[in-house]
Amino acid sequence: MVLDRSAVLLVGVCAGAAIGFSFIGHSDSAQSTVIAASCTAAKPLGIDRTPEVAAALQCAAPAQRQLLGTLKKGDPVRVAVFGDSFGDGVAFGLQQQLTRKTGYDVLKYSQPATGFTRYKRLNLETRAAEQLGEGPIDIAVISFGANDAQGIITDKGEYAALMGPKWQDQIGIRLDRFVALLRRHHAMVYWVGLPRMRETGLDKDVGAINDFYARRMDALGVPFIDTRPVASDAKGQYAAYLNDPATGKRTLVREGDGIHMSMTGYKWITHGLSERIRGYVEATRKIDAAKTAPVAAVGQ
Repeated sequence: MVLDRSAVLLVGVCAGAAIGFSFIGHSDSAQSTVIAASCTAAKPLGIDRTPEVAAALQCAAPAQRQLLGTLKKGDPVRVAVFGDSFGDGVAFGLQQQLTRKTGYDVLKYSQPATGFTRYKRLNLETRAAEQLGEGPIDIAVISFGANDAQGIITDKGEYAALMGPKWQDQIGIRLDRFVALLRRHHAMVYWVGLPRMRETGLDKDVGAINDFYARRMDALGVPFIDTRPVASDAKGQYAAYLNDPATGKRTLVREGDGIHMSMTGYKWITHGLSERIRGYVEATRKIDAAKTAPVAAVGQ
């Protein structure tokens, strides 16, 4: 399931979109042509349209100005991936599907053995700021959690048990700041959740963390990609092997540690996200094309 209340948070239609299309002349108009408004008129949200695409068609995506600039220059769309060792796999999966040849540049900024509970080892916000510098990014993908199944010492020096109120307050603040950092670089942000774990206790903890991160991203308007349906068996349980939906062939999708995906598994769980990213980029590309499309003007 993808949490898409972001449809509400992404909307804020740019000025002139509706006005520009309210005064278009008929095709047989004898009037001179004018440049169309910055946006195309958005169609009603359909079941096959994600919130970011719907917002893009209304010039309402917060990151759209950055992406429009990238597309106008003909540069590859920069997709920055942040995470732990699972994030490494997510970056690999996206690199296989969003290739340079098709106009993308997937940048791996993930680092194993890190997480939002491990700031004494590595402050993720400081590290991301160093990695990005002043450069722009078009899309950011985040995937943490496997290393976060532990209590923490808060910024105030207090112990906070895993998933307790203090833990949620402190980790929530860090999540908010991290997303805000990426948005300052004008990125469209996504979060990729974790699949089920083989070990029962870890699966319970990671599931709780997953759900907490999903709720936090929902509140921030960040699409959360739930990988559990894709990486689980018909009963929704952990499975090392699954049938390939295209061929029906039994396929290894998990590593032997019961935590990580196989390389094939990472491609499976990032397939839907890569399609969402393509949809968002193409919707924005249409808006860019509409800026220079001549249309007939109504006479004064």
